[in-house]
Amino acid sequence: MAGEGLQFPTGKKIFVTARPFIIALWLSFLFLPFKGIRASLIFFFCSSIILFSFRYVSGFKKMFSGMTQSIRIKTRSSAFFSGRFPVVFRYSAAVFLLAFPLISRDYFIDIAVLAGIYIILALGLNVVVGFTGLLNLGFVAFYAIGAYAYALLNTRFGLDFWTALPFSVGLTVIAGFLLAIPALRLRGDYLAIVTLGFGEIVRLILNNWDSLTRGPNGISGIAPPEIMAVSLGKLSHYYYLVLVFVFLTVITTKRVYSSRIGRAWVSIREDEIASSAMGINTTVYKLYAFAFGAFWAGLAGAVFAGKMQFVSPESFTFMESVLILCMVILGGLGSIAGVVIGSLILVLLPEVLREVQLYRMLALGAGLVLLMVFRPQGLFGGKGVFIRN
Repeated sequence: MAGEGLQFPTGKKIFVTARPFIIALWLSFLFLPFKGIRASLIFFFCSSIILFSFRYVSGFKKMFSGMTQSIRIKTRSSAFFSGRFPVVFRYSAAVFLLAFPLISRDYFIDIAVLAGIYIILALGLNVVVGFTGLLNLGFVAFYAIGAYAYALLNTRFGLDFWTALPFSVGLTVIAGFLLAIPALRLRGDYLAIVTLGFGEIVRLILNNWDSLTRGPNGISGIAPPEIMAVSLGKLSHYYYLVLVFVFLTVITTKRVYSSRIGRAWVSIREDEIASSAMGINTTVYKLYAFAFGAFWAGLAGAVFAGKMQFVSPESFTFMESVLILCMVILGGLGSIAGVVIGSLILVLLPEVLREVQLYRMLALGAGLVLLMVFRPQGLFGGKGVFIRN
């Protein structure tokens, strides 16, 4: 036939060919409100050329991958990198973290404290979303319950931080159980809607129960933690407290993941029906996941209230839940190290881009979209990520 020699490109090939131009068009469209049409067109042509050139550079990937693989094998086989280097790196990191308040200003210490609080929150959400596969869009509600519980126990009953902490965390765990009970039979979007509604209910209660929470005015005069009659209100002192809690969270979540409970969570995430057929009580383990994740959120809330010495409903909006979820997704679902690094990136990046305030959220949003396009499993996610952690 005469038409047998004609080969029309398929839709997939057309999309792959036009993908650099689509991405460049999307980025220039976001750039349009800030600099106008002319600058957006220039940005479109420049980014199109750069992105399109990446396709030809990627052709050399196999050649370079073989070289890097041989270098990696030689590096691992060397005595320095296989034995001493990890130990040296760990001790250097430990010395840097311990000496950080001594060599930094209060501004950087404050950012480090905030990053530590978000690391605790993200690791707690990672238990629910990353390990168990349950989408939770109202995780900030547990954060708020923990913060308000400590604020009320301290200002109204005079309990110090360490005395009030078990009650604050226990109340948050109970809230996690109460949320899990109606959400046990739900999956996917339906579970997300229920958790989203729970988060909004908690925020509205805190905002309208004036006699207890003082409504939008918030609760002030919260006492910072004390150790042996020494107040930790100073940032450098509070930094070490948060560092200890972060270390405790990482070690505990890693140990729990390696246990039978953690393996049951992963099996539920992969296939709930098969897990149930193998004898795993999925109902009980889902309750464990919600309660365990809420435990760390309550701890982070109490630490946050002690640091700020003031809490209000504006600190616990839906966007906080989205931000924490982005930290988990950015680092990689189920990856403990990835969640820590993802939290650091999303806390430090807005501060680094503070000089260009009009563009920092644009850059953050564009970066997340590009990550979802080119690496949807996250920075440290992928096949076997659960086994590695």
